[in-house]
Amino acid sequence: MEWHVTDAESLMIIDQEVGKHELSPAEYEVVRRVIYATADFEYLNLIRFGNEALQAGAAALAARTTIVVDEPMVQVGIAWAVQNTFSNPIYCGSEAITRPQRDKTRSAWGLETLAQRYPEAIFVIGQSQTALSTLVRLITEKEVAPALVIATPAGFVNVVQAKQELADSMVPHIRTEGRKGGPAVAAAVLDGLLDLAWHAYVRVSSADHPGKSAVS
Repeated sequence: MEWHVTDAESLMIIDQEVGKHELSPAEYEVVRRVIYATADFEYLNLIRFGNEALQAGAAALAARTTIVVDEPMVQVGIAWAVQNTFSNPIYCGSEAITRPQRDKTRSAWGLETLAQRYPEAIFVIGQSQTALSTLVRLITEKEVAPALVIATPAGFVNVVQAKQELADSMVPHIRTEGRKGGPAVAAAVLDGLLDLAWHAYVRVSSADHPGKSAVS
């Protein structure tokens, strides 16, 4: 993603207000995208990166790994950036054709169906608490092994627990801590990661430095 002049001015304000921090340059790029998208500086302390999450996620994006999202708002939020970089296939849980299931929401049941088809996908859960709980269960039961999970749903019921269970797993992930989040946050996280992957795998390769990576 190329920043426009007005974007650059906003980023300058963000950098000035954030000041010193302990994030790596790559982590800060992702967090800065979230702050830019939400105008909420609390995300500086709410975005959490699992072990090797940036490296695993960038590699999966560059390999054009399938992306599974929970809701249309998330899909709309990431579609343009994905199409203009690696063109990964994107499937939406709530729009998946599934048989009726009374004890699950449409997004949870659809996500489970897609997870069974694409167990090593990149999963982006930005809105549905039940979809995240379903995905965490599948991870715990070792039915899926995601390349990366981005988990940012907001809410009060079970969402904090589901995020903590994701944190305790060995799956590469980027999540929001606590109750805050939403589709815009998930889209911003993926957008930042796409930019890191593009620099690491496309621009570096074109410069004849295939061994160098900007993701760390």
